[in-house]
Amino acid sequence: MSKTLEPKSVVEDQQFATFYVGDVLLGIAIDRVREINRLSEITCVPHAPRHVLGVVNLRGEVVPLLDLGILLGLPSTQVGSDSKNMIVQADGQLLGLVVDRVSDILAVSHESMSSPPANVNAVDGRMIQGIHTLPDDVVILLDIDQALANSQ
Repeated sequence: MSKTLEPKSVVEDQQFATFYVGDVLLGIAIDRVREINRLSEITCVPHAPRHVLGVVNLRGEVVPLLDLGILLGLPSTQVGSDSKNMIVQADGQLLGLVVDRVSDILAVSHESMSSPPANVNAVDGRMIQGIHTLPDDVVILLDIDQALANSQ
């Protein structure tokens, strides 16, 4: 007797690493996050743009460390005991993003993802992959390549 296999769902949930920059809950596709670390010693880079906090040594690899708050037009990230360095793969390179605190891993189905609001201007709207509503918060799902394209 042969079994009939049920067709697998064509669109599966996408997982996002969620974190806060100030009071704003953001998410980045988990497949883009290489690791999350405590902040280590930051080496300042003379004449770097305001959003570049410096560089860190990640097991022998020099990785630029960016203030995601400034890049997104939010207040600068306040480095504290909960601050983390999210190492992400973007545009073929590793970058560190300073975030105020890490939240959770969130599975989001395509159907539950809303488009960015119409009043978000075209340039900033490209940074947003979608919006996901939770019972007590809203998660802005970032297109990390677009968000970091403005940092070049």
